[in-house]
Amino acid sequence: MSADNRIEAITRRIVERSKPTREAYLDRVRSQISKGVHRSVLSCGNLAHGFAVCSPGDKAALSGDQVPNLGMITAYNDMLSAHQPFETYPALIRKAAHEAGGVAQVAGGVPAMCDGVTQGQPGMELSLFSRDVIAMAAGIGLSHNMFDAAVFLGVCDKIVPGLVIAALTFGHLPSIFIPAGPMTSGLPNDEKSRIRQLYAEGKVGRAELLEAESKSYHGPGTCTFYGTANSNQMLMEIMGFHMPGSSFINPNTPLRDALTREAAKRALAITALGNEFTPAGEMIDERSIVNGVVGLHATGGSTNHTLHLVAMARAAGIQLTWQDISDLSDIIPLLARVYPNGLADVNHFHAAGGMGFLIKQLLKAGYLHDDVRTVFGQGLAAYTIDPKLGEDGNVVRQPSPEESADPKVLARIEAPFQPNGGLKMLTGNLGKAVIKISAVKPERHVVEAPAIVFHDQQELQDAFKAGKLDRDFIAVVRFQGPKSNGMPELHRLTPPLGVLQDRGYKVALLTDGRMSGASGKVPAAIHVTPEAVDGGAIAKIKDGDIVRLDAIAGTLEVLVDAAEFAARTPAAPDLSHNEFGLGRELFAPLRRVAGAADMGASVLY
Repeated sequence: MSADNRIEAITRRIVERSKPTREAYLDRVRSQISKGVHRSVLSCGNLAHGFAVCSPGDKAALSGDQVPNLGMITAYNDMLSAHQPFETYPALIRKAAHEAGGVAQVAGGVPAMCDGVTQGQPGMELSLFSRDVIAMAAGIGLSHNMFDAAVFLGVCDKIVPGLVIAALTFGHLPSIFIPAGPMTSGLPNDEKSRIRQLYAEGKVGRAELLEAESKSYHGPGTCTFYGTANSNQMLMEIMGFHMPGSSFINPNTPLRDALTREAAKRALAITALGNEFTPAGEMIDERSIVNGVVGLHATGGSTNHTLHLVAMARAAGIQLTWQDISDLSDIIPLLARVYPNGLADVNHFHAAGGMGFLIKQLLKAGYLHDDVRTVFGQGLAAYTIDPKLGEDGNVVRQPSPEESADPKVLARIEAPFQPNGGLKMLTGNLGKAVIKISAVKPERHVVEAPAIVFHDQQELQDAFKAGKLDRDFIAVVRFQGPKSNGMPELHRLTPPLGVLQDRGYKVALLTDGRMSGASGKVPAAIHVTPEAVDGGAIAKIKDGDIVRLDAIAGTLEVLVDAAEFAARTPAAPDLSHNEFGLGRELFAPLRRVAGAADMGASVLY
C-alpha cells in the first residue's frame, strides 16, 4: 500500500536533509552490531559481577553467547499512577523469558516525575530536562553490554521520549516498549474542567476542587485525557515500538499481562541470535517518524511532541523540523475527539475502535507508510487489529472493525472531524512558535489584541484575581524557555484565560514556555524561539503593543514599526529565583547548554 504523494514528498525531503547525519548514525549502529554482545569474552570478574545474583541455571546460560539475555529498563515507582503497575512486570517478564529459552534482568531504573504533581510548582522546572536525564540513566543501565535486546517500561510525559532516545542511542539492540495502560474512567473530563474554572472564579473551594480531582485521578494507570502520556502510547504503537493493540488496555487485567508476556518473548525472538533480527536503529527510519507525526495530527495529540519528536528523531540521525510537522498538519484530517478535543477519554477511544481502527483509516487514505519495519515484523497493516484474550490465556488478534463503534469519538477517513490536524507552526517577526488548534473554535483562530506582559504565571493569576484582565488582550508570558528556567508547563494559566474567554473577551497566550498536552480551547502560541533569555523578539514586547496571532495564515507578529522595535533593548529581569530549591541548582549546567525549542530543547543534540 503506497503512501499519498504529499506524504511521500515530505518524507523524501526529510531523507535528503538527514542524509549526512543518518548515514553516520547507521554506520555507528552497524559497527556495534558487528561487534555483537560477547559475554563469553568478558573477563571472569566482569561476568561474575554481571550475573552474581542470578540462579544457577541463568548463570550457566549467561556464561556463553547462545542464550539471549533481555535487559529491562524500568520507570517503576509507586507514587505515580501510570508507573505503579510496573512493580509486577519484572517477574512476569523473567518467567516469559525462561519459557522462551532466555534470561531477563532489570538493567536499570530511570526517574519518572509527574507533571500533574509539579504543575505550577518549582519542581516543574526540572520536568523537561528529566527527559534527557532519563535517556542518560537508561544508557547507564545498558552500558554493561550484557544484553541482546531491551524492553522499556515507561508511559508518561518525558519518560517515553527519554527512553526512545536511549533505545535509538543503543540502536544495535532490538527494543520493545511495554506500556501499563490507562486507568479506568472516573469523573468526566469536562466536569473536572468545569470545577477547575469555578475554583478559578472563587465559586467553589479547595475541598470541592480536591474531590473532583481525586475522582478524576483515582487508580493505577495513565490519566484518561489525551495528553502527552497517552499521545506517547499512540506514538509507540503507530511507530512500531509496541506490540499491536497494546497501548490502551487497562492495568492489572489478564489481557494486559498477556500482552506483557508476549512482548518479552517477542523481544527475545528478534535478537541477533535468531532469524528475525530487528535492531531499533535500523527499524526506526524517516518513514516511522513521519507515521508518528501523522498519528499525532489525526488524534489531536500533545504539543509537547513538537519538542520530543524532534529530539527523538535526532537520536537516530533524522532531521525533523517544525515545518515538516506543520506541513503534515495541513494534509492529515482529525479523526479522534478525545478530551480536551472532545468529551471522551482514551477508554472511550479504545472502545470505539482504538488504534487498530485509526491505523486502518489512515492506511486506507495512504496517509501512513505501511512498508515500515516494526517489532511485530509485518509492516503497519498488521496493527489494524483488535486484541483479545484467548481461551489459553494468550493474546489473539481480530481484524479491526470497518465502522467506528462511536462516530462521535472516532471518525472514518471519509467523514473527519476537521480537514486538518491539530498542530501548526507560526512564524513572523516574533520568531517561530507552535499552536494546537484542534480544540480551539474556528472563530478564535485569529486574535489581534494588545499585549499584557508577565514574567511569571503567578503574576497573571494575581492580575486575574484582582479583576485587572477583563478586556481583550494577548498574555505574553516570557522568560519561560529552556535556558531561562527549564521550560515548565504553564498549565495553571488555562483556567483563568478560559474564564475570560467565556466572558466574551478575545484572549490568547504567547509564551516561550510550554503548555500541557492537555492544551485546550484558548489559542496559545507556545515554544516561542528564540526564547527571551537569548534576546528573542518576545523579550522586546511592551504592554499595549498590538500582537496578531493568526493560526490560519500561520503567522505571529507584533504590529510595531520595524525600526522602533529593532531599536528596543530586550527586557532582562532578575531570574535568580529560578536557580535554587527542589533540585533546581543541580540542573543549572543543563539550562546553560539547552538547545532551542525547534531543535528539541535538548541538552544532548
